[in-house]
Amino acid sequence: QVQLEESGGGLVQAGDSLRLSCAASERPFSRYSMAWFRQAPGKEREFVAAIAWGGSDSYYTDSVKGRFTIFRDNAKNTVYLQMNGLAPEETAVYYCAVQAGSSWSPVRDMDYWGKGTLVTVSS
Repeated sequence: QVQLEESGGGLVQAGDSLRLSCAASERPFSRYSMAWFRQAPGKEREFVAAIAWGGSDSYYTDSVKGRFTIFRDNAKNTVYLQMNGLAPEETAVYYCAVQAGSSWSPVRDMDYWGKGTLVTVSS
């Protein structure tokens, strides 16, 4: 069974930057997209960013466009999320996910989920 392990979370101050990493224990599929979601306290899980297998097509929720960057290293089965200009309302558990296929599809289920890494942004 494939396991995803997130790392890089922690406590930062408003306006700071943080880079999250998510490594799969093994190559989960021949081709797969990777994505980041987050769940703030008392709120529903929301999509943050995704990147397709080839690494050229990426997608972001509107609130993070221009501040966050998703990228991947397929040789390491790893995806990263560079988060700049963090705000307190972005305090959340950030989850990594894998979706089989060469293209990202927002309407299809994820195949694997990580346990999450906590990002706390203080004011």
